Amino acid sequence: MTAGFDTWDYIVFIAYAILILGVGLWVSRDKEGHEKNAEDYFLASKSLPWWAIGTSLIAANISAEQFIGMSGSGFALGLAIASYEWMAALTLLIVGKYFLPIFIEKGLYTIPEFVEKRFSTNLKTILAIFWLGLYIFVNLASVLYLGGLAIETIMGVDMIYAIIGLALFASAYSLYGGLSAVAWTDVIQVVFLVLGGLVTTYLALNTVSGGEGILAGFAKVVEAAPEKFHMILDESNDNYVNLPGIWVLIGGLWVANIYYWGFNQYIIQRTLAAKSLKESQKGILLAACLKLVIPLIVVIPGIAAYVMVNDPAIMANLGEVGMLNVPSTEQADKAYPWLLQFLPTGLKGVAFAALAAAVVSSLASMLNSTSTIFTMDIYKQYINPTANDKATVNMGRISAAVALIIAVIVAPLLGGIDQAFQFIQEYTGIVSPGILAVFLLGLFWKKTTNNAAIWGAVLSIPIALALKFLPMYVDAFSFLEPWMHQMGIATVLSILIVMVISHLENNGADDPKGIEITKDLFKTTPLFNMGSFAVCIVLAVLYAMFW
Repeated sequence: MTAGFDTWDYIVFIAYAILILGVGLWVSRDKEGHEKNAEDYFLASKSLPWWAIGTSLIAANISAEQFIGMSGSGFALGLAIASYEWMAALTLLIVGKYFLPIFIEKGLYTIPEFVEKRFSTNLKTILAIFWLGLYIFVNLASVLYLGGLAIETIMGVDMIYAIIGLALFASAYSLYGGLSAVAWTDVIQVVFLVLGGLVTTYLALNTVSGGEGILAGFAKVVEAAPEKFHMILDESNDNYVNLPGIWVLIGGLWVANIYYWGFNQYIIQRTLAAKSLKESQKGILLAACLKLVIPLIVVIPGIAAYVMVNDPAIMANLGEVGMLNVPSTEQADKAYPWLLQFLPTGLKGVAFAALAAAVVSSLASMLNSTSTIFTMDIYKQYINPTANDKATVNMGRISAAVALIIAVIVAPLLGGIDQAFQFIQEYTGIVSPGILAVFLLGLFWKKTTNNAAIWGAVLSIPIALALKFLPMYVDAFSFLEPWMHQMGIATVLSILIVMVISHLENNGADDPKGIEITKDLFKTTPLFNMGSFAVCIVLAVLYAMFW
């Protein structure tokens, strides 16, 4: 057992990189006599099958923030962090049944485009700017930072060079090929992601059991750290501030999930590129099923690492390698990279390829969606309204490159954070309440007016910031300390603002741009219905087991 990479590890990783770049460039090529147009570049020619949509959704979602950040949260607070994954499965089903039919019927390229059709160009621009800032300064930067942290920990490469390398890798095919290259390479990335994740989980549990297998290892982990296997944390738990007990199931986490899976461009863009609504819903169902098993490969290793670090006998058996980059409660995000050190030669390359696949696929997805929003909602709206397909595609590539350069500059500045997964969720929660309020009411309440939506979106930011910082200065507001409470209350207040202004403006009448909702719009196939029922049963069993 050695730290660092051996020759076979490099061979495996280089083979993975060549495969991804080769497939990405192959599917990106222009067909003879056909130059790539906007639909080709931003929506993969609307040709994605269900299995490509489902795997691409997972690849876009599972990144370093899950492998490293969620494993770190598993180390620090346990299985409770899996609520993000398991509730996401249920949220995906809601999105597939109630949101997608409206989006696909309207033939959207971007989520801000829906805002323009339902409300106004002004509100679309406001939200587009919100999203661009969030994607570049929070999402892209944090994924690059966490990926750089992993490479620095495992291979000893200086973080800034690791960050630049990841950025160049992701841009090598995504900037040229657009969503088609991203989605089809994601199918391969998910194979590496799941295989490498399972290998790491096996290693961790087998090590804990002293070589007696994963079932014995899991039993020992539960026995050694029973406090890490509660989904609903008690108020006395130090981590209650991040996952506030039952409020996780009935409170603010719904805001994070519905915003992320329903109105987040780099996620929903895959479903908009489907061959049909039914194909898109089948892809959503596949993603929901995969979400049920994700905690096995991103949370359990973190808990196993916690048990290993706190067991002197296991640490003694790990030798000198075990003392390198040891995770701690203060540096929990080192848990996953630390585990990778113990993989045998060859498999270390596979596991590292899985981590790289998670990082690169998310970077590529975020880049493509950032460029889509800037190009379709800013460039074509204000800078060059008459741009042809060639100019539009070129601007998509340029804007993605600029966004990536900014994120590379910002990423090293995140070095002081711990439990980066929680950091990302917390700061996304400042923007998401207003956006969620505007979309939910815009979709399902015909009385919502444009001015009300603008005020709701704009005022939600100072409301969210006030709720965030008020407990620091006023003890009477300490009940707001869990940031999920802040996010839930900010959403309710934003909805009230929109509803009150809409009522005052229209005297209770329907808005002319209100969406006509019919029962037929939400009809789903028997396959989707039965699959959704099965997912709900599994979720009920999981929560019953680990309540």
